[in-house]
Amino acid sequence: MTEELAKAYDPNLVENKCSQLWEKLQLFRADPASPKPAYCIVIPPPNVTGVLHMGHALVNTLQDILIRWKRMSGFEVLWVPGTDHAGIATQTVVERQLMAKTGKRRKEFEREEFLAEVWKWREKSGGQILDQLKRLGCSCDFSRLAFTMDKPRNQAVRTMFKKMFDDGLIYRGDYLVNWDPVTQTALADDEVEHEDRDSFLWHFRYPLSDGTGFVTIATTRPETMLGDTAVVVHPDDSRYKALIGKTVRLPLPDREVPIIADFMVDPAFGSGAVKVTPAHDHNDYALAAKHALPMLNIMTPDGRINEAGGKFAGMTMQDARVAVVAEMKKLGFLEKIDPHHLRVGVSYRSKAVIEPYLSKQWFVRVSNFKEELRKVVETKEVELIPSNWENTYFHWIDNLRDWCISRQLWWGHRIPIWYRLDNPEVMVCSDTEGPPPEVAAEPDKWVQDEDVLDTWFSAGLWPFSTLGWPEDTADMRRFFPNSVLVTGHDILFFWVARMILMSTYTFHKPPFPQVFLHGLIYGKSYWRHDKTGAIQYVQGEEKQAYDLGKPVPAEVHMKWEKMSKSKGNVIDPLEIIGSYGTDAMRMALAASATHARQIDLDRRRFEEFKNFANKVWNGARFVLMNLSTLTTTALSRGIRRDLLQLEDRWILSLLARTIRDVNAHLSAYAFDRAAAQAYDFFWKEFCAYYLELTKPILSGKTGTDEDRENKQKILLIVLTSTIRLLHPMAPFITEELFQYLRVRFPACLPEKGADPYTVDLLSALSVPSCAVAPFPTVLCPGDIQPEIEERFTFIDSLVHAIRNIRAEMQIPPGTPVDVFVIGQAVDPLFVLAGQSEGVIRALVRIQALSFVNEEPQVAHSSTAVIGHLRLLIPLPKEMQEKERIRLVKEREKLVIQENQVRTQLANADFMQKAPPHLVDKLKLQSLEIERQLLEIGKKLTDFENV
Repeated sequence: MTEELAKAYDPNLVENKCSQLWEKLQLFRADPASPKPAYCIVIPPPNVTGVLHMGHALVNTLQDILIRWKRMSGFEVLWVPGTDHAGIATQTVVERQLMAKTGKRRKEFEREEFLAEVWKWREKSGGQILDQLKRLGCSCDFSRLAFTMDKPRNQAVRTMFKKMFDDGLIYRGDYLVNWDPVTQTALADDEVEHEDRDSFLWHFRYPLSDGTGFVTIATTRPETMLGDTAVVVHPDDSRYKALIGKTVRLPLPDREVPIIADFMVDPAFGSGAVKVTPAHDHNDYALAAKHALPMLNIMTPDGRINEAGGKFAGMTMQDARVAVVAEMKKLGFLEKIDPHHLRVGVSYRSKAVIEPYLSKQWFVRVSNFKEELRKVVETKEVELIPSNWENTYFHWIDNLRDWCISRQLWWGHRIPIWYRLDNPEVMVCSDTEGPPPEVAAEPDKWVQDEDVLDTWFSAGLWPFSTLGWPEDTADMRRFFPNSVLVTGHDILFFWVARMILMSTYTFHKPPFPQVFLHGLIYGKSYWRHDKTGAIQYVQGEEKQAYDLGKPVPAEVHMKWEKMSKSKGNVIDPLEIIGSYGTDAMRMALAASATHARQIDLDRRRFEEFKNFANKVWNGARFVLMNLSTLTTTALSRGIRRDLLQLEDRWILSLLARTIRDVNAHLSAYAFDRAAAQAYDFFWKEFCAYYLELTKPILSGKTGTDEDRENKQKILLIVLTSTIRLLHPMAPFITEELFQYLRVRFPACLPEKGADPYTVDLLSALSVPSCAVAPFPTVLCPGDIQPEIEERFTFIDSLVHAIRNIRAEMQIPPGTPVDVFVIGQAVDPLFVLAGQSEGVIRALVRIQALSFVNEEPQVAHSSTAVIGHLRLLIPLPKEMQEKERIRLVKEREKLVIQENQVRTQLANADFMQKAPPHLVDKLKLQSLEIERQLLEIGKKLTDFENV
């Protein structure tokens, strides 16, 4: 490694090198025997089927920022990586591949044969996302890699199941579940998404059995009438009071069902009479249980009508709907059809419409946990961040139903229950690998449950199963409870609440004290309407051009939406890394991670932080190029405070303030503020101001050798502190720069009495990697000096005003100007401006800087007001002739315009026929031209008088 940095930063040359260094040094391995305070995060395990998407990039960037920050802050850090077996998703992928390869469906294989194919696929593809996490810079302890179906996690699942089963918290029973007819498995309530759809409300006549008339019922699901077991009305509905206790004859199944009364009926909905299908509607199921109604299942597992549906058997539920309506119309029992808007449940995996389905399933009795789940959040044992998620959490707890944990799959943790073949009500549960002793002794008399456990059951154990539970491990004793959970708010109930449930049940304490729920990433969608009026999404290069700032034509519309391939608004993190570098992507994500529910991710943010990475590189390159004369011996003596100038005290004050605030922002999970403050300090203050102010001394134009050496030390201190400050957010570029600094200033000890900054600097450079260097802290609280910062804020306003005047006067950057600062001698700002002449001169190109009490009579100038002060800048002499020529040409153009307007206004025919508003517009235009000509004339007169 040479001392001089390359002229431009190339992440492709840096990132792999840094990853290899971290791996070689094994910096991310946690030691449970360490005396340091413990800090632990378990990664939200991505699906083993997955590839890195922007959601993964966000959640893992935020976790890595916390992990690197805490590691550098002196904690013994453990970040546990792992993947989830993703029961439905993985089985679906492998089934599809086997179907394409062999033409055979899953159930045409033996169970063990199929599972062997899944494990084979997992061994081949399972590591892909982990490799991508490493590319993202995730500093996980990969020696502790966990998989939700590996041997230790499988033991944890069996242990937990048996414990809950023995405690009566897990039971099996007939229950109405959310059924996915595509994957043919039950889903928990949380796994059902809801979509708003336009549909209809069908009104059918059910004839009274005694022939005296009929009852009109209204339904959104006509096909389910094949499973009706009652009609229900409100007890106080005068229309139906006389009918309660009678029966109706169902027209299609030709069965009699009773008319019952219940207060759950809304008399204002539809006809006020509701059909009851207990096996296919959650409300009807509860009603049937209350009134002891029979429950008739009419659906097969693949979503078709079964034999109970008579001549409709074999039809899909959707086809049966059409056929039932047609038959009812034919029989004269269809009264009317009204448009109706409703919310439809769909599977979060297959997107199939969910069918309520009566089947035998395994459940967790969650009513036993409601009080504890609520209490831990109310008492802040678990703090939800942002806190506005608490109401959502409490609402979910209050409406919690028993958790269906069985899935009709083969891939997953098989339920460890065995049934007696001669009496299935006799069952045994085992928490050991293989069958329990009773089964092993008489294997032909027992059969194991065919179902597997919901993926979220094993995920609920993740905070402690990854640490070795149920064994009493050193990791469990050291790192449980975890320190924080970082995850998307969309799995607050899927995962977070279930981890709290499992942990409070097992250990009587929650698995973590804090949960940071980040927003979901949205991207820009662009669309236009095609010839038929249908929406056509803009994709590819055209979309990317709009994302990067190309004007969007009027016929193209834009909207922030959840990322979707069909909408073309997915941003691939691997593509972003290839185009902009990992650090730019991580910084952009951190800067976008507010506490809002939605994160609008603009591609231009990646460009912004790519530029920032280059600024960091170039700023470091400038510093290193100007440290050639600084020796380690001189460095070890530290900085001399007696030589500190205004700009030195200012940059040290801002450094300390930035360090303090970034630490505070990270503590509050305000990633966006931490990124913004670090960004502003390095670019807007260190590079844009301080580096410019050091140039005269570094070049030898001003100051002494001692001044130059002191400036070099301050530059090195500020650069090294900022690199460490940025490291959790931008680990690769900061590691590369840190290694250059270590080579340039090999480890040495500070001299006795050296200042805290130098002691901290030399301590940091003595470690092998920035990843384990001490994170900056405020070393000298007294260095945060608001009065110094206020003085610089005033100087900045002066400099900014001068630059604005130069821009308005179109003075080229290289042209020096004269500047007059006009004020009263007793004004403190006037005095401060005079004392800051050197700083002002270093920041803007000035020929003569004059401080005067009265405004000079100077032609061709512009002014600005700063507080009680006025700035006046004359136009440079070499530009005056150019400006005179420009004014003459401008006057000639205005004279031509004036003649044209006057000609129109003098035309009587035009004035008589023209609309009044047009005449008024011409008169105003004439007055404006006259004003501009007077102003130009005055300026040209000034030129003649010079």
